[in-house]
Amino acid sequence: MAVEFLTDEQAVRYGSFHEAPSRAELERYFFLDDADREVVQAKRRSHNRLGFAVQLTSVRFLGRFMPDPRQVPAEVAEYLAGQLEIEDASCLKLYGERDGTARTHAGEIQEAGGWRDFAEVREELAGWLDARAWTTGDGPKALFDAAAGWLREGRVLLPGVSRLARLVGSVREAANQRLWDTLYRMLSVGQRGVLDSLLTVPPGERVSELDRLRRGPVRISGPQMKRALERAEEIAALGMGVLDVSGIPPRRLAELSRYGVDGKASLLRRHSDARRLATLLATTVYLTSRAVDDALDLLEVLIATKLLAKAERESAKEKLKTLPRVERASAKLATAFQVMFDTTSEQVDTDTGEIAPPKVASLEAMWAEIEQVVPRHELASAIAALFELTPPLDSDADEAWRAMLVNRFGTVRPFLRLLVTVVDFDATPEGEAVLNALRSLPELMGRKKVGPVEIDTGLLTGSWRRLVLAAPHLEPGTVDWKAYTFCVLEQLYRMLRSKQVFAKNSSKWGDPRAKLLAGEAWQQARPTVLASLNLHGEAGGHLAALAALLDGTYREVAGRVPDSAQIVFDDGRLHFAALEPEPEPVSLLDLRAAVNAMLPRVDLPEVLLEVFSWTGADQAFTSVTGGEARLKDLPVTIAALLVAHGCNVGYTPVLGGVDALKYGRLSHVDQTYLRLATYRAANATLIEYQESIGLARVWGGGLVASVDGMRFVVPVPSVYARPNPKYFGRRGGATWLNMLYRAELRWVQHPTQSVQVADQQLMKGTGLRPVPFAMPVTWAA
Repeated sequence: MAVEFLTDEQAVRYGSFHEAPSRAELERYFFLDDADREVVQAKRRSHNRLGFAVQLTSVRFLGRFMPDPRQVPAEVAEYLAGQLEIEDASCLKLYGERDGTARTHAGEIQEAGGWRDFAEVREELAGWLDARAWTTGDGPKALFDAAAGWLREGRVLLPGVSRLARLVGSVREAANQRLWDTLYRMLSVGQRGVLDSLLTVPPGERVSELDRLRRGPVRISGPQMKRALERAEEIAALGMGVLDVSGIPPRRLAELSRYGVDGKASLLRRHSDARRLATLLATTVYLTSRAVDDALDLLEVLIATKLLAKAERESAKEKLKTLPRVERASAKLATAFQVMFDTTSEQVDTDTGEIAPPKVASLEAMWAEIEQVVPRHELASAIAALFELTPPLDSDADEAWRAMLVNRFGTVRPFLRLLVTVVDFDATPEGEAVLNALRSLPELMGRKKVGPVEIDTGLLTGSWRRLVLAAPHLEPGTVDWKAYTFCVLEQLYRMLRSKQVFAKNSSKWGDPRAKLLAGEAWQQARPTVLASLNLHGEAGGHLAALAALLDGTYREVAGRVPDSAQIVFDDGRLHFAALEPEPEPVSLLDLRAAVNAMLPRVDLPEVLLEVFSWTGADQAFTSVTGGEARLKDLPVTIAALLVAHGCNVGYTPVLGGVDALKYGRLSHVDQTYLRLATYRAANATLIEYQESIGLARVWGGGLVASVDGMRFVVPVPSVYARPNPKYFGRRGGATWLNMLYRAELRWVQHPTQSVQVADQQLMKGTGLRPVPFAMPVTWAA
């Protein structure tokens, strides 16, 4: 079996010194303890002692014995010679002059150290790899590195690179085939026909049914919400959501569906029946919940931006329009009351302290004084204006915009019935009342008279009670069912966000507890999951170790708190003071200017071709047929397509007169060479090349990570572009989470973000594993 997932450089680096070990690695793997020294000193000659020490320590570092121990890096020989008080480390070249000495020493080390041969554990490793490949869906490079790590931890001598690679490749291929066959056997003949029909292009259309169904809503409006629910209903009608796929690891199902969602229909048609239908099944199962996710995402932003926020803005505008009338009426009323107080109160002489009777003695006289300032009819008009323009005393601050919201019922009318029928809502005990009210709304729509007994008056809080039960236009014994509808939708919006109301047929908006395996389902999955995670059956010991680690970490951090002036405790809460930026030194400014002056102005395709020449990343873009590339200047075509797709400009700007840039060639390579698997392989090649750069290795020693967000305005309609006046002005925008990492990723941030970042890293298929070392209970921003 071919093992093309390993490059020639990776094969050469396997189990060998591809570069000199770092100082930390020398101290960890090549330090000789007392027992080591005792065994080494038993050898008579200096070169034999040094050669034996080289083999003893290098097998710990490499996992195998070197074919020629004399080829060890000079730094290792000198480090060991210093410990053994051997003055001349070059004596190592005399080691092994007599045939059999190195092999005899290797046998002694293997027996004393308990190192086993690969043949003894091959079946055990195959079982472990099968469980890991079935559960995680790791790429071949990640599985290869994990297998090598498993062998080292078990003190098993590494086999040849081809032997281990063939084992990894065969086990992974068998796990993939088992996944496809398992999903394929779940389908009836009719269901297979339904799935295959998704790849066809209906007459008069330009895209396949699969392309149409996987395209979510982009605009925020009531009609778009209706179409989003109709899309969810159509996908659910395919009937694939009812199949029990709980026996498939969720990550494998998600990976397969991701390929189906991102892949081209023309590529899917070329696969075998089992793989094609398994991919389509995983895709439709995913789309069944994703379509509901999209609809509820749209509902959330529709309520937040087009209903609640817009009603608040319009009510604020109306309030500003009425402000001059309110000011004039209030001034007249205040003037009249000031006259009333002045004329009806006892007069006190501030100089003598004498108290005189009120200026007027009768009501008529008081009115005469008032009318000299404000005529009675103007005063009556001012009072009427204030009653008209200001809310009642028992009102709240939300009544104005809520009353404005009732006038926007036309926005929710198109989708209200579908929302209840398409989305399978459920609720916690706190959300049951809101859910029952939501389900009753379609029965109230369109009716002229609705009585109070037909609604849940317990939901009417604040100004909603007045708007629903006591609106001016209502007949006695009736309620405003439109206002009641918005009262329910407002509470649904808030309870969906808090998961007190959730959708059972949704992933993002579903019950977080629903995905936890329990009972028989957990018992079936438990052996495979534990084997893939290398955990024992009992959780007590594992939890105790984690608890001890967490306790030790907290104590270590707490011990350093008094020395930090940036940390303050206030009311039992921990606060971090903002760190002021250090001023940039003049030398840095000069360096930046010098580097900018040296950087040439190049086009983006030139940068891609240059990077291809360094890294060979273009070799990852292989044909879907599996054969060798038979196209001249293929990297040029790939670079042009990456620019076209990355810049979202299409083929036209990258078309050229050479064969590599003609339309037919671009279209063929796009459909045949560019797909999710090749993108991942190319990305993995770039990450691995980044690790080999000397400057990158100096900065951080392999534990460098950066995760940050970049905000930008989204110029096209999108459900996921949200308003934020601070960053986007009056337009919608999004935040792009950008992640740079090398070798290992360690993070200290919000737990939810940590999981998302880990998921992104694991999807790259590079074999680099995240190492979480701190998960804070609270998050201080």
